[in-house]
Amino acid sequence: MPIVRDSFYINGQWVKAKSSETLSVTTSGTGELYATIPAGTVEEANLAVEAAAAAFTSWANTSPKERGELLMRISEKLAERSDEIALTIANEVGMPLMLAKGIQAGLPTMTFADNAQRAGEYVWEEEVGNSTLVREPVGVVAAITPWNYPLHQIANKVAAALAAGCTVVLKPSEVAPINAFIFAEIVDEVGLPKGVFNMVTGLGPVVGEAIVAHPKTDMVSFTGSTRAGKRVMQIAAEMVKRVSLELGGKSANVILEGADLTKAVGDGVFKCYLNSGQTCSALTRMVVPRVHLSEVEDLAVAAAAGLMPADPITGASLLGPLVSAAQQQRVRDYINKGIDEGARIICGGVTPPEGLEQGYYVTPTIFSDVTNNMTIAQEEIFGPVLSIIPYDTEEEAIAIANDSNYGLAGGVWAESDEKAFEVARKIRTGQVEINGGSFNVVAPFGGYKQSGIGRELGTYGFEEFLEVKAVQHN
Repeated sequence: MPIVRDSFYINGQWVKAKSSETLSVTTSGTGELYATIPAGTVEEANLAVEAAAAAFTSWANTSPKERGELLMRISEKLAERSDEIALTIANEVGMPLMLAKGIQAGLPTMTFADNAQRAGEYVWEEEVGNSTLVREPVGVVAAITPWNYPLHQIANKVAAALAAGCTVVLKPSEVAPINAFIFAEIVDEVGLPKGVFNMVTGLGPVVGEAIVAHPKTDMVSFTGSTRAGKRVMQIAAEMVKRVSLELGGKSANVILEGADLTKAVGDGVFKCYLNSGQTCSALTRMVVPRVHLSEVEDLAVAAAAGLMPADPITGASLLGPLVSAAQQQRVRDYINKGIDEGARIICGGVTPPEGLEQGYYVTPTIFSDVTNNMTIAQEEIFGPVLSIIPYDTEEEAIAIANDSNYGLAGGVWAESDEKAFEVARKIRTGQVEINGGSFNVVAPFGGYKQSGIGRELGTYGFEEFLEVKAVQHN
């Protein structure tokens, strides 16, 4: 039986939706109905903002130590329910269960624990000349989160905002929302003061825009497409609200002459395909020496063959389906566009994997002889599609990496970390991994150019939710 949710979390209690209108959530592996959720209205969004505004002063004046203790309890409850969370997100998004446990369920637990510790240890005041600098919470935060790493993105915003002393209204993605209901249950169980955290589900143009436009929200933290981010920024600009945006990416993985090709290509294919390519920081452009193009192609095709999709719940693959029928069609359209523009397809294509005609599967696809002016090299596909782009000189490789409207992430492989670091400095993105460096949950995450404004995670993400007041004295 499908899961049925019919209430929002507002002012410390579950509030029945006023409208009977619902939104459907499908199981990515089968396409069957997974859940229904209520479609929130502007009125309900406004109620949530009013509750957050009423709770702000008291929460802001709660000691950082006490706020940290509550956040740590949330972290502990997330850990207790990690199996349930992983299964939920595997169904909603399609990340295989074996990965969802560590990534989709594990990262939020770590983020809440990190912010719990930071709240208690942060230096809230400092002396600069004849001024005392005081850091204070920015106010009521409108948090709007995406479907690809749904609870991870909720944690990135909510944990830091609450630790800073802000109150929050969350509009989770309507595509993968059930994990957000689990999170709200945990908040309720922990006993966060009423109004400090509120959640209303619904559509972006209705609920999302309402909480952004409300005069009592002081800041908007948004993760999603660049197109939607621009709309959020336009609305927020009318009241000069602070905006933090984490948007799209088209990250280049630069493999330099002398790098270990076997390691670099294998790691690069996996980093492109993680979460079926539904990752904003995915390394979707593999920039390789032209003299090694043939060898890279062979290694990439072999790596892709080892990542054929399977059911995310019962299968043994590290690759699952896409999140929805719409996303599946979008990715297929991009594959056809790559073929039409003259890129050479060396594996995959629009035909679904054998035996997986049900659900939203796409065969892992690789294009070679891609030029950086092609659509598949410039636009975010959000599927398991890799573009291999050859280069002749190191300077050309760096230019290709930087020839993008985006600047979220990237990678460099070289014969030494020193050489990789030298080139990483020249790539204009918010993160660069060298020689396969792993994701760091306390390092700042965010981008240059149209990949966004501001940072999430760690100290830098926490400080996005603070204002600085200078108190002058003699």
